[in-house]
Amino acid sequence: IRLVVEEGLNQLPYTECTVTTPTGHKYEGVRFEKGNCGVSIMRSGEAMEQGLRDCCRSIRIGKILIQSDEETQRAKVYYAKFPPDIYRRKVLLMYPILSTGNTVIEAVKVLVEHGVQPSVIILLSLFSTPHGAKSIIQEFPEITILTTEVHPVAPTHFGQKYFGTD
Repeated sequence: IRLVVEEGLNQLPYTECTVTTPTGHKYEGVRFEKGNCGVSIMRSGEAMEQGLRDCCRSIRIGKILIQSDEETQRAKVYYAKFPPDIYRRKVLLMYPILSTGNTVIEAVKVLVEHGVQPSVIILLSLFSTPHGAKSIIQEFPEITILTTEVHPVAPTHFGQKYFGTD
């Protein structure tokens, strides 16, 4: 999780700055530009929040609850809470297992309804299926997808296993 989060952060805009270390030495470093946030798709996406917080302690994090109908696989949004100025921010959308892509597509639609441009959304995922990634890119070609693996079979029940609620 941490490696995917760190690569997502590498995609965000930054400016160069001079950092003074606690011992008084000067170092030429970088600083993130203002206007970044994370959004986790509940519940499995929440597993990625700690990795983001480890890297950026004060980053704002929004939440979206989307559940899929088990028969039709249609995703429905039940809850969405974002920073009030999310339309001005770059968004790290966190969802560890990308299978069909339906849940992420619905989440991006909600973000677009709140004024977020798909071009500033970076999807952070651990495992993706080719079908899921293709579905998202067909619907939102401007979005960036970061994943560790693309494989036809994605692990299931990530949230239950991660949180120990089998």
